[in-house]
Amino acid sequence: MIDLHLHSTCSDGTDPPGRIAELAAAAGCSAFALTDHDTLDGTAEARRRAAELGLTAVPGCEMSCSFRGRGAHVLVYWVDEGDGALHQELVRLRTDRVARNRALVARLGELGIPISYDEVVAEAAAEAAVGRPHVAAVMVRHGAAESIPDAFDRWLARGRPAHVPKDRLAVADAAALARGAGGVAVLAHPLTLGLADRELDGAVAELAGAGLAGLEVRYARYDRHQRAALDQLAQRHGLVATGGSDYHGTVKSGLAVGVGRGDLVVPDDVLEALAARRPA
Repeated sequence: MIDLHLHSTCSDGTDPPGRIAELAAAAGCSAFALTDHDTLDGTAEARRRAAELGLTAVPGCEMSCSFRGRGAHVLVYWVDEGDGALHQELVRLRTDRVARNRALVARLGELGIPISYDEVVAEAAAEAAVGRPHVAAVMVRHGAAESIPDAFDRWLARGRPAHVPKDRLAVADAAALARGAGGVAVLAHPLTLGLADRELDGAVAELAGAGLAGLEVRYARYDRHQRAALDQLAQRHGLVATGGSDYHGTVKSGLAVGVGRGDLVVPDDVLEALAARRPA
């Protein structure tokens, strides 16, 4: 069993990278991938702890992307820290993220929710790690929302009063950068694109042609019918059917490393199939 979608305190998760390795080992995983948003900062720590525990840590990240004007996420695997084109793009995305977070806090102030940016940074422990869940947690503490999901539903999600868009990279460009860095790219939680079946089929066909290696089929929040339909979609376009829990710790309740909501099983051979797609 493996889990190829996990987040730590290096982005918007609540467990440090080393703890993610421990949770993966405790769940019975043979391998896992730390996929923090737009950063590889936690990969070295995760790999060190994984080596001590006897399991494999695949270095990766989750890139903020767009497709046909819609937000999309791309999981990139087997990319280490460095200074290549992909790494430069990650720096650009993180720089934009900081600017977006500052603007988001300012927007909340204009809406009558005067939380401080310093408090949000303290919540995340580092400015580079700040994400909307940290803003939401501070809002809850100030009584401006009942819970983190409530903060998103009423204020922070796309189309809500405090939403501030962030810069994104085209999915095809992310796939090209991944290949250029010796890695592979997978479209994360594809149903969040919000496309009808036929449109999604066309989108996946286009992205497969642009170098996408896999499709996140076994996603913790998808039911068995959704997973079955996505598995057929991946097969139809020659993509590896990958999967993961999207574990974030306490900010996404009900999810556990390795097993998601309890019914997630991503077999070991998925990692082998994905590794075979790496550029020579």
